[in-house]
Amino acid sequence: MNQAALVPGAIALWAMTTPLLGLSPLLAFADTANHWAQACITELNRRGFVTGYPDGSFRPENPVTRAEATVLMLDAFREVPVQRSPLLFRDVPTTYWAHSAIQQAYAKGFFSGYPGQVFRPSQPIPRVQALAILVRDGEPTPWPLARYYDDADQIPTYAQRAIALATRKTYVVNAPQRRQLRPNQATTRGEMAAFLCRALNIAEIPPQYLAGIVTEPYRVISLPGQLNSPPLFNSNSPELVRTDGILLSTFPKTDRAVPEAHLDYAFEGQFGLFSHHIARAETATDASPPLYQGILVHNPGQTAVTLEIQAAVSYVSNPEAPFIVLPDRTLDPEGKVFSGPGDRASSALLRGLRQPQFPATLIIPPGEGRMLLNQPIAIAAAPASNGRSTLMRFSSDGPVYLADLALRSNQPPSLARWQQLLQTSGLAQPRDAQPTPLDPPRHPTVFSRVAGVSQGDRWVSLVADQTGRNLLTLPAVGQALAYPIGTLHLITLSTNQIQSAPMLRRYPDTAFFAHSNYGLEYDLTLPLHNATDAKRRVAIALESPLKDEGGRDRLLFSDPQDPQIFFRGTVKLEYEAEGESQTRYVHLVQRRGQRGEALLELSLEPQEVRSVRVKLIYPPDATPPQVLTVRTLE
Repeated sequence: MNQAALVPGAIALWAMTTPLLGLSPLLAFADTANHWAQACITELNRRGFVTGYPDGSFRPENPVTRAEATVLMLDAFREVPVQRSPLLFRDVPTTYWAHSAIQQAYAKGFFSGYPGQVFRPSQPIPRVQALAILVRDGEPTPWPLARYYDDADQIPTYAQRAIALATRKTYVVNAPQRRQLRPNQATTRGEMAAFLCRALNIAEIPPQYLAGIVTEPYRVISLPGQLNSPPLFNSNSPELVRTDGILLSTFPKTDRAVPEAHLDYAFEGQFGLFSHHIARAETATDASPPLYQGILVHNPGQTAVTLEIQAAVSYVSNPEAPFIVLPDRTLDPEGKVFSGPGDRASSALLRGLRQPQFPATLIIPPGEGRMLLNQPIAIAAAPASNGRSTLMRFSSDGPVYLADLALRSNQPPSLARWQQLLQTSGLAQPRDAQPTPLDPPRHPTVFSRVAGVSQGDRWVSLVADQTGRNLLTLPAVGQALAYPIGTLHLITLSTNQIQSAPMLRRYPDTAFFAHSNYGLEYDLTLPLHNATDAKRRVAIALESPLKDEGGRDRLLFSDPQDPQIFFRGTVKLEYEAEGESQTRYVHLVQRRGQRGEALLELSLEPQEVRSVRVKLIYPPDATPPQVLTVRTLE
């Protein structure tokens, strides 16, 4: 038993070491039935995270001390690594019940003491401190707190960054008034439970109490269809490349100097390629010589292989695709609207473009290799970064191996030099963060970046009612349907549908799935049906709601608008209008939690059926979730 359970008023927690179904029955707390956090408290108890008092109460309005909060954090976030040496606080003797927990919590970076090497373990923890321990890291972006909280002027200077991060992560729960932070009030047991539920992605908090969030009614439906089977060479780790080496190799391990750098996977037939990597220079010395990226294809067989390059594009941020400010919605018939290399590459691939430097057909003699790409990621003046995004689609009449390589050079390296590096080198550095095992879920969760072969390069779907009629009945006037796109573990919008492509091969320190499906094409057909006897007008949109697993009858959006961009990309629409086939390309820029403007509005006569085809390449640097929505306007 956790020692905190012996202390009056303490929150007792245990790590989830057994499946959830194996936990003891729920404890029905006598005093939470009418409490706003009742569902959250019940769920934490079900998971073995919180217990109550011997009299069957939870006492949700009791304050939580700093010592009790240390126990809570340690048991809820056991995966957090030690960051510094423990510290012996003057007011925490070794005989104190939470002495060990306080030392560990300090070492893991959850807590810091007060001046004079004191901890004040019995002090009720203020709400700003309780939130701060949940957001130990994150972007130090300035945040207009007064837009979110009427009492923002009461937030201590030391806590403003932490509250900004907690707000961005939607950890802040304010009941009964969501604009009242009450930053310096003591945190109650019910509030601490609520903060923990938000940090653990437990969607049991009434959304009206979540700071910076508005709820909109939608019917959320799993996206029909599935991934196809062609493999995708998926190279995105390490994203930042600082050394020469192998980014991704599917060559055989045999006779290689570093066998573990090769995944031994041969491509044949239809397959695709996605690659995105960044070079960075802090000084002029770092920028010279420039980092070259080489993509090598090799024919291991006894006869020549014909490789058809059906589409192929590659762009660097500077000078080809700089990040610029763009409108939220722009018609883009010519493919001239983009911000960043991933945005430009996905838009170009959506149009089936093959740049001139890529031949339509490549004949590879037996036992030989050829370069698909041999281009720099150059930096003109330090300090600066530059990134390259590459997308390709192939068909091969024989097996081939691929490798993505990095090498600093003052001129384009020769094929022989690339082959030498492939033979002798290990993986490029630095490596990205190790992924967190996904079964069972752990918190915090690190999805990490992808390096390997994923299964599938297209999601083809007929988006229709589940009636067998292959029609999509329009919702009632004022109502909307939402189909999630790009869902992954822990981010499914309550559908429990994980669209992330499985990995056929991967390096052990990279992602378990192709989270976000960068470079994957969504091809969705909507056979819209006006089943009423009145004319109806319908809007098709792409939107970027907040992460939420609280129900399929709603979506959550930011209010006020979050500045962080979650989607830059182009959507293609094909439809009938005025008796003729129409094609429309719409470029979108959407921020986290942003409602989307209509991509297309159509009027349907009574009982009319009109088909709309929606296509997009999920763009690199986008962040899920997104939803495709169908709303009946009138």
